[in-house]
Amino acid sequence: MDNKYALVTGAAGGIGFELARCAAGDGYSLIIVGSNEDRLKTAQKSLESEFPVNVVALVQDLSVPGSAEGLYGEVEKRGLDVVCLVNNAGFGTIGPAETIPLDKDERMLTLNVITPTELCKLFLPQMYQKHSGKILNIASTGAFNPGPYTGSYFASKSYVLSYTKALRYEAKSRGVQVSALCPGTTRTRFFEKEGMDTPVWAMSPESVARAGWRGLRAGCGVIVPGMMNKLIRLVPSGIKTFFTAQMKKSD
Repeated sequence: MDNKYALVTGAAGGIGFELARCAAGDGYSLIIVGSNEDRLKTAQKSLESEFPVNVVALVQDLSVPGSAEGLYGEVEKRGLDVVCLVNNAGFGTIGPAETIPLDKDERMLTLNVITPTELCKLFLPQMYQKHSGKILNIASTGAFNPGPYTGSYFASKSYVLSYTKALRYEAKSRGVQVSALCPGTTRTRFFEKEGMDTPVWAMSPESVARAGWRGLRAGCGVIVPGMMNKLIRLVPSGIKTFFTAQMKKSD
């Protein structure tokens, strides 16, 4: 994979960092993106010490409008050949819809919906030109049903899943592999950002990332890691919506 880069957003920790490790293990050089410079530099040093690949760290707050174009422009300016795009960055909001500040929901929707859409649109043409490339968009098991008291987040992930499925259909005949990873509860900083305790049954980010990367390599369209998450997916949407409301409302 000489000079072929995997770009991973939200790569300073959690699932994103572990997906970057998976990519580096397959020989990709890395472009890791995050909004916290200190955490991103720590991740860069860790990856460089573990793998014999080039690691470029770009500090970018992707919840800001126009940031996707800014990131793409920086990659182009440096002449980096992105052959794998991993749209992992995201966060959630929790609470009754009317109590969540508008600016927080706007930033979340920009990060979860607009930025990955724009990055796909920006990087796809060069992948199409080469008739080669991979895109992994991170959705959630929350994409399969509405989520009362976390409605904007679940809806944003439903968008990611639907958009990825559509893009996969378009891209297949043009040599580009597009997949969606739908993790369930995972031990990351996600719950801390939501102001919640991480549930004891949460999967490790390593196991989620490994399942996602295996699925991407195998050409899977929708990847649901973990047997429990696969079983929960079979539960009727109305039942899942009810229990989601009970859990989120109590928090």
